[in-house]
Amino acid sequence: MFDESFVRAARLQEYSAEERMTDHAPAVRRRPHLHRGLTRQALILVLLIAVAFGTAVYMGVRHPYSTPQARRTVEPLRTTVIPLAPTGRVPGASDAESLYAHSPADQFEIGAEGIPLPASRSTAHFSDSQVVTALTTAKDYIVRSSLYPEVLTGRQVHPARTLLDADQLDQFDQSIRHPAADGRHAATGWLVRLDPSRVQLADDRVRVQGDLQATETDTGTLEVTADHTFVYALRPTGAAANAPASLFTVRRELTFRLTRDDLRTHQVQLVTSSVQAGPLACAEDSAAYLRPLLAGQTARTGAPAGTDPYETDSPAALCGTLATRAQPTV
Repeated sequence: MFDESFVRAARLQEYSAEERMTDHAPAVRRRPHLHRGLTRQALILVLLIAVAFGTAVYMGVRHPYSTPQARRTVEPLRTTVIPLAPTGRVPGASDAESLYAHSPADQFEIGAEGIPLPASRSTAHFSDSQVVTALTTAKDYIVRSSLYPEVLTGRQVHPARTLLDADQLDQFDQSIRHPAADGRHAATGWLVRLDPSRVQLADDRVRVQGDLQATETDTGTLEVTADHTFVYALRPTGAAANAPASLFTVRRELTFRLTRDDLRTHQVQLVTSSVQAGPLACAEDSAAYLRPLLAGQTARTGAPAGTDPYETDSPAALCGTLATRAQPTV
């Protein structure tokens, strides 16, 4: 005895007697395949895959790290380097600690301790952790470009270069290879770079004081401003350890911008750099290296390169006077 479902499932079906007499058909015919829901399941599976794929594509297009809208045009760095000339002889002493103790840098911290991170809070579109990342990345760049001995002495640029947004690397490389006082390509705008043919560090414990601040400029950008003063103890290159040392002061005011991409890759865009440094001679070219005046030296007469007011894209040649109280009293 076969139930109805077994009969319906049979692949062959017998014609009725009337059908065989009328159509002269064979005794049996092959039945079409029964659809038991496999096609519907396959269709649903295909639809799910299509929906998942479409969602992935949509999220990839809308993702904040890869959307073309989020990738802004990176501004070229604008630099200003102002030499500060002393009014008399540069004071010196054989003991660098004594120089620091008798200077305004007496209360400065040593090294990276002088670049503390401020208390941070989330902004309208960035979390607290993202703000901290922006501040930390900016601090890392300042440390590498102002405190690393191999960078200070011109032997390397890589430690600072690796923290720059990829779109600024061409400008940075051109500034190192072909420095120029054009407001765009001064190597000393990117780094504190001392002329190794003239000076060496008398003490690698650089004194530092300053602060950092972070603000949101738009929904996709954080801006970090930095204002720090660095004081270096220097001696002539190749001089003995007991040779007179002198202090060299550099104030750096930097503006960084960080997009969400920069936060993710731990990189920065350095958009403005204003440097005041002394004691320096105004007539010296400070685009490639800073060439400090050392203990006992005086500023040679001369002025910086001339400024042409008819050249609208030519930056003004600037030079200032180093205040007497900014020097150690020895």
